[in-house]
Amino acid sequence: MGDEIKTAAEAAEAHALPRVHEVHTNPAEKNAADQPVPNGVAGKPVEQKSPAQWAYERTVLYLKKFEEGLDDGHEIAMGFAGTDAGVLKIEGMGYFDPDMVTFYGSDPAGGKMQLVQHVSQLSVVFRALPKAVEAEEPNRIGFKLLQDLEQGEA
Repeated sequence: MGDEIKTAAEAAEAHALPRVHEVHTNPAEKNAADQPVPNGVAGKPVEQKSPAQWAYERTVLYLKKFEEGLDDGHEIAMGFAGTDAGVLKIEGMGYFDPDMVTFYGSDPAGGKMQLVQHVSQLSVVFRALPKAVEAEEPNRIGFKLLQDLEQGEA
């Protein structure tokens, strides 16, 4: 600690900002911490967020970071551990205060899927799946979700 003097506003702002630490074997790999934190995330103190909103916002940031590493032939999906549910191509995401997070999407055969999960059980495995052949461009849900966070209240 230095002899730095902070105003109450600076201390409150620093407390409200998310802190992230990551280390990768590949030094070229971008960390989530290297990404700017959207105003909709940083603008509200953590203490004023429900566990669902806080889990949603951080998952969106990781989701977008994962998508940035995909080529045009792949889209993001999530796998399920301990079940034969397969994978869900992520097409939407949301939360229900105070403690539920949901993912909307479809399975590889195009069947509609939705995962609703309590934040205490939240464990997300992102996977890259080949995009649908007929689709011109890959669907980037992370960029849409981040745009929503940047506009303020989710």
